[in-house]
Amino acid sequence: MNIFLTGSTGFLGGKLIHNLMKDKEHHVFLLVRNLGKANQLKKTFSSEKQQRIHIIEGDITSPYCGLSEEIFSQLRGKIDCFYHSAALVKFDHDLSEELFAINYTGTLNTLELAKELGVKKFFYISTAYTVGKNSHGIEELYPLDAEYHNPYEASKVKSEHLVFSYSDQMDVSIFRPAIIVGDSETGEADSEFTLYGFMRALDIFKRRMMRKKDADQNEKYRVIANQEGTSNFVPVDYVADVLSLAVTKAEPHTIYNITNPEPPTNFEIMNMFKEALQFDQLDLVNSQGKYELSEEEKQLNGMVDIFRVYLAGNIAFKDHNTQRLIEGTEVEHLRLSSETIQMIINAYFTN
Repeated sequence: MNIFLTGSTGFLGGKLIHNLMKDKEHHVFLLVRNLGKANQLKKTFSSEKQQRIHIIEGDITSPYCGLSEEIFSQLRGKIDCFYHSAALVKFDHDLSEELFAINYTGTLNTLELAKELGVKKFFYISTAYTVGKNSHGIEELYPLDAEYHNPYEASKVKSEHLVFSYSDQMDVSIFRPAIIVGDSETGEADSEFTLYGFMRALDIFKRRMMRKKDADQNEKYRVIANQEGTSNFVPVDYVADVLSLAVTKAEPHTIYNITNPEPPTNFEIMNMFKEALQFDQLDLVNSQGKYELSEEEKQLNGMVDIFRVYLAGNIAFKDHNTQRLIEGTEVEHLRLSSETIQMIINAYFTN
C-alpha cells in the first residue's frame, strides 16, 4: 500500500514507520516541515527501505498541507491510507488559539487533502484525554459542550467530531493513546512526551535543593495530588503496534482507546520517581487535605501545576474495540508491570 503520514518525525511516528516498513510492498510518504530531521530519520533505515520512504515538504496549517501542484498530481488517486498524528501537545490556557490552529485547523487541512487525493482510509491519532472531566473513558465521541481541563483536550475533541463528519468521503477511524512513555523493551523515549516534562521538573527541583548550602537533608518536599488517582501509561511500542494494524484491520467510523487496563496509582509512580532520582525527600500528599506549604514546596508544586489535572483523576478506560482489533495478531493486550515502568523511568534519568 501507499501510506501517507503526518507527525512522522516524532518518536511515535518513527516507531510506526519501522512497523509499516516490515511489509516489503509498502511505500510511505512523510509530510514534514523539517527536511533535515526527516532525512536523518530516513538514514536509520536500510538502503532497500529508504527506496520506499518518500519525503514531502509541507505544513498542516496550510490549505491542503502546502503540497505543490506537481506533488498533488503525482499522489492523486494513489494513496491508500492516511495517518494524521501531527499535533501540538501543550496544556497552557494562553496557547488556546495556537492549539486550535494546529490541532483543529490542521486536521481540517489534512482531511481536505485526503479527500482531494482520493484516500480510502483516514486514521486520526487523538488522545484518551478527550475524556475530559469524566471518570469513565468510552470508545465513542464525547460531547462538544462537556467540561475539559484545557484547550488541548478541547481542540482534540472538536477534531474528533470533524473527522467523523468526513465518514461519507472515506473510511475514518480514531485512535486514542493515553500517556505515551518509553519503549517497553529498552526504555528508549522521546523526552518531549508529557510524563518526561513532569520528571524533568522533579529533577530540576532536586538539583536546586541540593545546591542550597543551608538545605536540611531530612526536609520533606510534598507534591499535592490524589494518591489513589492513576497514571495511564502506554509504552510507545504498544501504541505503534496497535496503529500499524489499522492498515488492514481498522473498522470505519470506529474509535480505539489505546490505554492501560491496570494503571499504577500516583502514589506508586511517585515512589518510582523517588527511587530513580534517589530523592527520598520527595513525598506525595492527598489533594483533599489542607497543608501549609513551605516556600520550596510552593515552588515545586508550581513547577508541576500544569500536570495537576492528570494527577487528580482515576479514569477507567474501556478498550473493547482495541481488544477486537488485536485479536488473532501478534500484538498482546497490554499488561504493563511495575518493573517495566520502573525500568522506563530509570532509563530517562540514566540517559
